[in-house]
Amino acid sequence: MADDGPVEHGYPHLDTVRDAITALYKRLSYDTVQTFATSVAPVDVAFGDTDDLHLGAQRVAREMVRHYRLPDARPIISFREMTHAANVELTAGPEYFIELNDRFRTHRRDIGAALAHEVMHVYLHRLDLSFPGTRENEILTDTAATYLGAGWLLLDAYREDSASSQKLGYLTPEEFGYVLAKRALVFGEDPSVWFTSPQAYTAYVKGMAQARRDEQQPPLTAAGWAGRRRYAHDRRHAPPGSRSGVPYAFSGDRGGSLRVSFPCPTCHQRIRVPVRGRVRARCSLCRTVLECDT
Repeated sequence: MADDGPVEHGYPHLDTVRDAITALYKRLSYDTVQTFATSVAPVDVAFGDTDDLHLGAQRVAREMVRHYRLPDARPIISFREMTHAANVELTAGPEYFIELNDRFRTHRRDIGAALAHEVMHVYLHRLDLSFPGTRENEILTDTAATYLGAGWLLLDAYREDSASSQKLGYLTPEEFGYVLAKRALVFGEDPSVWFTSPQAYTAYVKGMAQARRDEQQPPLTAAGWAGRRRYAHDRRHAPPGSRSGVPYAFSGDRGGSLRVSFPCPTCHQRIRVPVRGRVRARCSLCRTVLECDT
């Protein structure tokens, strides 16, 4: 939690974020991911200053449990002084003890953001899905919460001005915006209408631009002129292997024909297709149909 401290920007964790999206599709399946097409609604996690602190926190936690479809999980919320925003004790359940930072006693509108992350820890624990290393696992948790419809709250908790700053989660604001944009492109849902933070909206716009660039990389037909020219050059001088600074790699098959592999712009699983001009490919993981010019 960045509280009146420096907020990291940019895309330093982008590779791990993309790996997390792939892992979600592999562990959940396309059909299960599709059941999360509707995000948590602002009205369902609204928390007013006059609401009872503990009853309100329990209500929001139950909403996260409902959204993540964990009907037999019972979060028990408490507050204490701590360095991090929150912490959850991962056990066999069904009760899970979640501690929230004391600052949320007076910053109640951000309790939903903290619980979106902590209840996602429970969800991933139940799935037995994790990444090695604490930081990578926290990035997986932020990414999963955002991609499955609750993480817009984490981005909306980002606020920054000349005198103060606040950010929850391990992703940068732009990375949160990127994952939200990837979700928006899949489900046709615009989360920007829910933002109360102007800085969150700006980060989302930047994240959307980065997500759009994923759809404009060769050999996809939407690639720009410069990318297509670089691809044509690499194809002519195509010994097997990857190229520095580009997402595609060439290889030969048993018959000696050239093939190219590249990441799916939706789920980032690598796709391998023959090099023979116009090709339509379908990702076996997320079922995205891709128009390619190989």
